[in-house]
Amino acid sequence: MLKLLLLLMMAAVNGDIFLHNPRGSNNRLNEPTSNRRNANRVYDSQDNNKGGYNVGDATDRPFVNDERKQYRMKFFQSGPGKGNDTLMTVEWVNQHGCGDNSNGDQRNFCNVVLQYMCQKKNTGSDKLFGDIGTRAGNGGNRDCVFPFTYNGKTYTSCIVTLDNKKLPWCAVTSDYDKDRRYGYCKLPDRMRDGTNTATPIYRRIRSLRETERQWQGRKNPDYNRVVQESFDWYDKCLIRERNKGLYTADQNLKKTNNGLGYSSAIYTRQNAKGNRYGYECPEERDYYPYWHPTPWKDIAVLSEDDARCSFYKDQSFNTKPYHECVDQYFNSHRRKHYSRYNNQADCEKNKGKWTQFSNYLEKASHLKCKESCLKASTETVNYIWAIPYDSKDGRTEECIVALSQPDCEVAPWTRANHNGNTLHGNASSYVWALPHFPSGENQTCVLRIRYNISTDDYDRIKTDASYNKNNKNKKTEPIENDPEVKLNKKFPALQLAINTAQFGRTFQDRTFTFELMPRPTNLQKGTINNINVRGKRGNIVQVYPAVEYDFVPNDLTMKQNEFVHIQWTGSNTHNNRNDGDDGEGTRGTDRSNIVQMGDLKRSIPIPYSQTTLWKNAVIEWIYHGDVSIAPEDLAVTLASSGYYRCFKKAKCGIYAVENQARKMQDQLNNSPASFEGVILRLKKGTYHYMCSRNNNFTNRSQKGTIHVK
Repeated sequence: MLKLLLLLMMAAVNGDIFLHNPRGSNNRLNEPTSNRRNANRVYDSQDNNKGGYNVGDATDRPFVNDERKQYRMKFFQSGPGKGNDTLMTVEWVNQHGCGDNSNGDQRNFCNVVLQYMCQKKNTGSDKLFGDIGTRAGNGGNRDCVFPFTYNGKTYTSCIVTLDNKKLPWCAVTSDYDKDRRYGYCKLPDRMRDGTNTATPIYRRIRSLRETERQWQGRKNPDYNRVVQESFDWYDKCLIRERNKGLYTADQNLKKTNNGLGYSSAIYTRQNAKGNRYGYECPEERDYYPYWHPTPWKDIAVLSEDDARCSFYKDQSFNTKPYHECVDQYFNSHRRKHYSRYNNQADCEKNKGKWTQFSNYLEKASHLKCKESCLKASTETVNYIWAIPYDSKDGRTEECIVALSQPDCEVAPWTRANHNGNTLHGNASSYVWALPHFPSGENQTCVLRIRYNISTDDYDRIKTDASYNKNNKNKKTEPIENDPEVKLNKKFPALQLAINTAQFGRTFQDRTFTFELMPRPTNLQKGTINNINVRGKRGNIVQVYPAVEYDFVPNDLTMKQNEFVHIQWTGSNTHNNRNDGDDGEGTRGTDRSNIVQMGDLKRSIPIPYSQTTLWKNAVIEWIYHGDVSIAPEDLAVTLASSGYYRCFKKAKCGIYAVENQARKMQDQLNNSPASFEGVILRLKKGTYHYMCSRNNNFTNRSQKGTIHVK
């Protein structure tokens, strides 16, 4: 029996965590209400229902049922070599305190764990999704063509119809009605934000003797629903036995309810009933570092002290391989993606192979042999020859790009019972140097943050299953649910508010999907800083525990040879129904823009003739591609949130200010909610700026400064 100590115990009270940049969803999508609709949609946040932001809209209208009208934030990857980082400021608040405890003033132990997961996004006929391959059918395994016509109707994604075996299919030409060529879609696990708030579909296994065809039959996705982790990841978790060496206190974990006659990794002390949240694995969610392979890549671990940093770095799956059992399908030599057995002894006893797997940044499929793989390594890119964690056969070594150890440092100091700022007056933050993918491929990614806190009522490291209720070793249980205590024999009994499912607890937030793009040729070298916008529609009370609008970072210092990428996203459905949505312009809408101001203490921008920000800027990249626009064109682009691109019709046609048939509303109501942005190189100086719509003296301040040294 696998017997592992609880490596990192997590949270003891309502200690919610909320991402503000990039925007955390808290399981929201596009709800016009202040509360989210489905807490089980993607992941188990354990946060307040009212937190989180809606997915970004690409235009001035809600996306409704068209995923292509959602906006994914787009960041450029770090460049090759040293000194070419792309820096993103990750910003959050945590409710129950964390940070340096050297003075003994913290009320709990804590850790904040930052991780990401990416999926290669191909380019092709489907600009948002990339190429979707097909199998079977009569289309010769060619890629889907979008849009395509079927029965006189146009479709932009895979569809399910009764005459095609209830499996998602697409046409491989633009007109199915004419050509009658189709195939079954091969990408059910494409990462996406979905167009409805339903939890992704999962059909449980009925027998461990299932065939590969039976597994494929269970995997029949709804393309309108969200996907972050894959169907196979949750399937593996439900089938694998849980780690029975963990401390579960007096929680009654289901013993046989995974449908196969035993208790699996979907049951934990914090999730005793085995509730499903998207395709997340509850055991992996609750514990870090995890003891099996996982698709997540570690960015940083932030703790109350750095005493255990060497442990976190050494145990990270980034650099330490982990094992799992490899089984084959019944009456087949093909590998199953799952196994019941979670330890070497049981695995080998049941004719499985206990196999070591490695994490990776991306695969280097063009390097076919070990020698060429290892020789390709450079000072900044390390190639290794190993079995990747998602290996199809569980035995073939491949060339993969290795990850580095996670960063580890003391967490920003915050006080308990307060979703507020650090000692320095800013929200908790971490500056993430985005990865560089040597392949030059676009990536679709998601970021997650976990906030783990525990009490000192028992040893959070050494307390294991031997201390559980009714343990055979007759050890004293350290805690129990809602116990009564007496301070001495004379005192009346006092009941404590203790929930053993929450003594050691994890809170979590995640972003929507975003893209990591390869840098253009002219930006291969140099640091790219990012300026984004946090917050949503409403006043400070209406949006809580989210925040009002501000720039992130709102005070940036950079060098003259560095770049700044200005970009933001917003929603058209932040109505906060029943709670109010105070603000400017159309109700429920987020809008931002940038105009230069002379002094942060003022609320009125300076005339264009007095500006320096635009005149001292060199445009290195802009979303519409024309970097030759004049300074005043750049100014109107940022001021209009991309509604206008220039002043003269001869320069940009219908997007020109001169085009009176297409006039911008002065509160940006008809401007897009999201702005893909521009990358600038600035001359030495200090530049103050503001948002003309949201900056409202005594109500909210949306201002920022760039210092160029």
